[in-house]
Amino acid sequence: METERLILRPWEDRDRAPLAAILGDPHVRRYYPSTATPEEVNAQIDHAIARTAEHGFHFWAAEHKADRKLIGLVGVASLSDRMRTVIDSDPGVEIGWQFDKNYWGQGLAPEGARAWLDHAWKTLGFAEVVAFTAQTNLPSQRVMEKIGMRRDPADDFAHPNLAEGHPLRQHVLYRIKRPG
Repeated sequence: METERLILRPWEDRDRAPLAAILGDPHVRRYYPSTATPEEVNAQIDHAIARTAEHGFHFWAAEHKADRKLIGLVGVASLSDRMRTVIDSDPGVEIGWQFDKNYWGQGLAPEGARAWLDHAWKTLGFAEVVAFTAQTNLPSQRVMEKIGMRRDPADDFAHPNLAEGHPLRQHVLYRIKRPG
């Protein structure tokens, strides 16, 4: 898929080191329990490749057209079984993104997310897509609002993978339905 400024594509081996640098940055990952190690990034990319082969979608590479640099990831993915226990959604698909901090504030996350939502509606036929993040992650919540997602505080939840008392445990949930 392409947008005005992005190429959204399946992962390639050349993406491993650049993504490890992005997800290894403590500032990029400040709303996650930890940074990602290169081994974790490799496993994440392998998982995304397998899910794309199986379902035709997952979180994909986001490449900046102007400089052909990998700047992060964006896409839609099926909720894990663990997340399905706390999020009621049909068909249980989330949208997400993580970008290199050098590309923040340029509208690239909403641009990539809008392309994925369009794909989710028109090609994949989903009725609803959700997004969630730590309650303190206001930048991602702004992206969710910019792409038309809405939050009902009654849907907020404690993340099942984070221990009681963890500062990131409380999460907000946003939803968007297919237009029409």
